[in-house]
Amino acid sequence: MDGFQGISNESQQQGDFALKDGMPLVNTTSDLNQVEINISELEQKFTQARSALLSLQNKDGHWCFPLEADCTIPAEYILMMHFMDEVDVVLETRIARFIRDKQDLKHGGWPLYYGGAFDISCTIKAYYALKLVGDSPDAAHMVRARTAILERGGAAKANVFTRILLAMYDQIPWRGIPVVPSELVLLPRWFPFHLSKVSYWSRTVMVPLSILCTLKARAVNPRKVQIRELFITPPEEEKNYFPPAETPLKRFFMLVEHILSRIEPYIPKPVRQYAVRHAERWTLERLNGECGIGAIFPAMVNAHEALALLGYAYDHPSRVQCRNALRGLLVDEGERAWCQPCTSPVWDTVLTSLALQEDPTTDQKPVLQALDWLVKQQILDEPGDWRDNCPDLPGGGWAFQYANPHYPDLDDTAAVAWALDQGDAQRYQNTLERAANWLAGMQSRNGGFAAFNIDNTFHYLNEIPFADHGALIDPPTSDVTARCIGFLGKYGKPHHQHAVLRGISFLLREQEPNGAWFGRWGTNYIYGTWSVLEAMQLAKQDMNQPAMQRAVQWLKSVQRADGGWGESNDSYLDPKLAGQFDETSTAFQTAWAILGLMAAGEVNSESVRRGINYLLRSQSSDHLWEEPWFTAPGFPRVFYLRYHGYSKFFPLWALARYRALTRG
Repeated sequence: MDGFQGISNESQQQGDFALKDGMPLVNTTSDLNQVEINISELEQKFTQARSALLSLQNKDGHWCFPLEADCTIPAEYILMMHFMDEVDVVLETRIARFIRDKQDLKHGGWPLYYGGAFDISCTIKAYYALKLVGDSPDAAHMVRARTAILERGGAAKANVFTRILLAMYDQIPWRGIPVVPSELVLLPRWFPFHLSKVSYWSRTVMVPLSILCTLKARAVNPRKVQIRELFITPPEEEKNYFPPAETPLKRFFMLVEHILSRIEPYIPKPVRQYAVRHAERWTLERLNGECGIGAIFPAMVNAHEALALLGYAYDHPSRVQCRNALRGLLVDEGERAWCQPCTSPVWDTVLTSLALQEDPTTDQKPVLQALDWLVKQQILDEPGDWRDNCPDLPGGGWAFQYANPHYPDLDDTAAVAWALDQGDAQRYQNTLERAANWLAGMQSRNGGFAAFNIDNTFHYLNEIPFADHGALIDPPTSDVTARCIGFLGKYGKPHHQHAVLRGISFLLREQEPNGAWFGRWGTNYIYGTWSVLEAMQLAKQDMNQPAMQRAVQWLKSVQRADGGWGESNDSYLDPKLAGQFDETSTAFQTAWAILGLMAAGEVNSESVRRGINYLLRSQSSDHLWEEPWFTAPGFPRVFYLRYHGYSKFFPLWALARYRALTRG
């Protein structure tokens, strides 16, 4: 008997029903007199939500919802068009309207997530993009932004990626950025820095970027727009582009940076040319058709600009691929438009499928259609970068996007395999075995699982001047580990159980003193705690053990007065804010908490019923849920995401499970 069925049977044995005002009420525990569920309302709203979600399914079976980041991405799209002198006036006007609408009047700038604090780098890029489009510096929104930038030290205080862009636009001297030479691609594996030692997203961004930096790329900037007004000290006189090194290791890397900057001009020309060509070949090998290199916007932009700099004609097939990949990220909202950092079809499809699978009494044909679509996306024997460390491991993973064969990820793979196993294990037997073997083979030495890499734990690399975002590597995390051991435990093959036990040990070590788990890929501790509780139940662990009960008590302790849960991205800055949000409860975080509690056997608890009632009350007029809040980090503290699907399928998932487990 699997874990879900065990809970279901237990709840059905305990449950009975009462009537109030002619309506049936779930009555399962003695504390029911405090909170009641209107079963008629539950049935109606569940059915409506399910129908609404099914109406969004594509004809081939998959779902794909918009994926939104901060205004850095749409601003960079405008900046890219002016860099290339390939300006679409209609498009830039619509993107500019989106950027203006996102300005936060509380601080005058642009935040990294809705309702967040001022971010100087995002604001600089938004300001520059709007000025390129034609906004007057004297316009009210521009004055507000400029004032906020200057109050915080001016454009010289921008992060590394922003300063690189400013250097390419001749707004700061090249000495204001770290040295990013193409010779990086020639370094041997034993060297402290090697491409295999950094994350996939870092590789795909850095290699084409190194071409731009090596050749000192210069934007065409056809309208000759500059932003000197954002500097307190004239940029050519500024001496403090790099923040003070606070640790011995950072001071050492700053010394290395100083030496590199002095010797770079003297690198022999043949070596330099060879390195640039090597970086060019590396980029072309991973160009990934019209889904783009790495299938992520920053890498696509760098590749597009690098190929143009290298002399590739406008109509060259590789340039056309880059351009179409970038256009494929645009979201059309009529009067305005914006650009996604990437697309999320595999992730959206599998999570929607898992939500719909919670109640097997409903029609599962749409789910099977989705699963069949997912099977076709499995990455088997393509030459992925993950083979650098696992050359003999057969493929079997899934990517996050429509196509990204070099970079399957473990989180998607585990979730897809979970859904396939739950949907029809016999039908998908071969697919499941390939997936399970690949996942088990990608376990890191510490027992954890990372998103894309194995043993990518070279933490010292986050101290180099280039890595001021602190996200150069891809170490194992609790949420991804949970997904992997949850599937492998549920799958239940003996040769994978050692991996499961090692993963569980990793998770127990990672638990916070308060009982929660950190959420690397979802906000934040509520997400991490749900992920682990879900996994432990799937892996048939004892949910009464102290670690699980501490997690349960933590979730209950952060439930809000309205019955929901909410957590701000500020918790990535201050762990004391774990499970807290001043603004409101959110439907997606409420769903995570409810799912976690139900996985731990708490379906009959007052906390779960209060949470269910919150979801019923907060359902929108379209029968789903819609919220502006950002749901996940791309990189904690520096880059955040709003998965538009999260407020749709996660609440349905929670309602479906509650409905299934409490049905008489």
